[in-house]
Amino acid sequence: MQGTILHMLRETPGGFVSGEAMCQACGVSRTAIWKHIKDLQDAGYQIEAVRNKGYRLVESPDLVTAAEIREGLQTTLIGQSIIYRESLDSTNTLAQQMANQGAPEGTVVIADEQTSGRGRRGRQWFSPPHSGIWMSLILRPELPLAHAAQITLVAAVALCQALSRATGVKAGIKWPNDILFNGKKCCGILTEMHAEFDQIHHLVVGIGINVNIPQADFPDELQSIATSLQAIRGEKLARAEVVRTVLEEFEPLYRRYVNNGGFGSLRDAWKANNITLGNRIVAHTARGDIEGKALDIDEFGVLLMEKDNGEQEKIYSADITVFV
Repeated sequence: MQGTILHMLRETPGGFVSGEAMCQACGVSRTAIWKHIKDLQDAGYQIEAVRNKGYRLVESPDLVTAAEIREGLQTTLIGQSIIYRESLDSTNTLAQQMANQGAPEGTVVIADEQTSGRGRRGRQWFSPPHSGIWMSLILRPELPLAHAAQITLVAAVALCQALSRATGVKAGIKWPNDILFNGKKCCGILTEMHAEFDQIHHLVVGIGINVNIPQADFPDELQSIATSLQAIRGEKLARAEVVRTVLEEFEPLYRRYVNNGGFGSLRDAWKANNITLGNRIVAHTARGDIEGKALDIDEFGVLLMEKDNGEQEKIYSADITVFV
C-alpha cells in the first residue's frame, strides 16, 4: 500500500494528491492513509500535508526498500518478489533459507547493512550501512549441474554493463567475476548452490556493490584496491535506481543463459567487457602460483593461459593478479 501511495505522489511531481484519491486507489479509510503517510515520514520521506489540497512529496531518502526498487522496474521475473531487511548478517544466508522454503525464482533479498558479508574464499566484505547494495538473487535454472558455476560469469556481464551505465565510465571484468574501475574493485559476486545428483535445486547469487562510500572512508588496507560508484562518478547515486539497472541488465542475459543451455552464447559479451585476456597474469591457485599470459576463456568460462615455458594451462578456480 505504501508503494501505491509513493507511486501516486511521484506521478504528480511538485503537486498535491488528495487523500480521497489515495483512499479510492488503496481501498482504505483516510485514517489508514494518514497512518501510512506518517510511517513514510518516519522512514525519511519528506511529505507535505496541506488541508483541502492533500499530500505532496518533497524529497525521498536513499533507500533500497521493496517499494523504492519496484518503482519503475522493467522486469518480468527478477525482482518481482523482494525481501528487504534493514540489517542482516548476510543476504546470502537469508536467501538460502527462503529458497529452501520455496521462495519463487527471481526473488531478491536485500539489506541496508550486512554485519557478516561474505566474499569469495571466506573473505569478509566491507559493507557499511546505508551506503552500498548488498543483495542476493534466488534462481532456479533448469540446467545440468555442470553449468551452475557459469551463472557467476553471466552476473559479471550484467553488472559490468549496469555499472558502466550508472556511472558513465567504462567498467571491466577481471576473471572470473570482479568488476573494476581503473584497476580498483567496486563489486563482487558470490554464488552458492543447492543441488542433488545432476539437478540444480536453486542458486543464490550474492552481489555486493560499493555505491555511496567516499574513497577516504575505505579502510587503509583497501585504499589501493577498492573504490565506489560515488568515487568514480564524483557524486552520490540513488541506490534503488542502481538496483533497477542491475536487475534489468541481468534478466535478459539470464534468459539467454537458460534458453541456450549455458554460458556459451554469452562468452563474446564477457570477452568484450574483460580486462584480463591478452595480459600477463599470475593465477593464485590451490596448487600454487602460475604465471603467464591470459589467452582466452572457453564456453564453460574456464580461463586458458600460456605459461612462461610455452605450455597451456586451464584455470578453473583462482585469484588473479593482472599486469596491464
